[in-house]
Amino acid sequence: MKGVLSIQSHVTYGHAGNSAAVFPMQRMGLEVWPIHTVHFSNHTQYNQGWTGKVVSADAIAEVFEGLEKIGVVENIQAIVTGYLGDASHCDVIANIIKKVKAANPDCLYLCDPVMGDPEKGCIVSDGVAESLVGTLMPMADVLVPNQFELTRFTGQDIHSVEDAIAACSKAQSLGPDLVLAKHLHGVKGNLFSMLLASSEGTYLAQRPHLTFPREPVGVGDMISATFLAGLINGLAAPQALEHCNNAVYGILEETAASNQWELQLIAGQKQFETPSNNFKIDQL
Repeated sequence: MKGVLSIQSHVTYGHAGNSAAVFPMQRMGLEVWPIHTVHFSNHTQYNQGWTGKVVSADAIAEVFEGLEKIGVVENIQAIVTGYLGDASHCDVIANIIKKVKAANPDCLYLCDPVMGDPEKGCIVSDGVAESLVGTLMPMADVLVPNQFELTRFTGQDIHSVEDAIAACSKAQSLGPDLVLAKHLHGVKGNLFSMLLASSEGTYLAQRPHLTFPREPVGVGDMISATFLAGLINGLAAPQALEHCNNAVYGILEETAASNQWELQLIAGQKQFETPSNNFKIDQL
């Protein structure tokens, strides 16, 4: 049995981190084996706060050692990493990636380098962003940063589509084969824009913005998971992007219609299989 190893945060209530990534991949037909980097009651944007704690690097390593003991490491066909609770997680995860790729050289590593965004700034603990830039992001086969994270990795400011193309190209030169800039702010009209850079070309996916009283959390985690699932299911990168863009928009429509803050993954789950929207991507 082949599966995806998903190493990121977990919330008991709602959908962020693994709680926003595992189910979409499962709904798209994949086995998913999660390891949590933090375990919180809810995501951190609640005014009431949250409870829970960061998982230690030793605990993450211990869970992976259990997978080694039962002989399933060679069956890990992809690894996805997201929010990390401590800089020490980076070295442990780098070691896990090396071990998995030694057992299965075809394993795909997708790095979602969660650091923050232009409005919130850096939201991770001290040293995490530096460790992501210096260790995990260059190891990625697929890199899925937002605009803030792409600039942090490449050192290139982004004010236009042309800037984003140049930044994605720079990111590719630093290691990753595929770079999906998953949220570009105001680079092309009043639309939500994602830019994919691959060896075959550069592609722009856009969709309308939806207005929420409070912006849902976990959208980026859902994007990364849905895009990865498309790749593993045999879609070419541009088609995986198009499917991801339409599926995610469908979930956001469901969320807006329900007047909820938390992503409505369960109510809208059919979107992951057969999206109700059909926004086409453009090759640039």
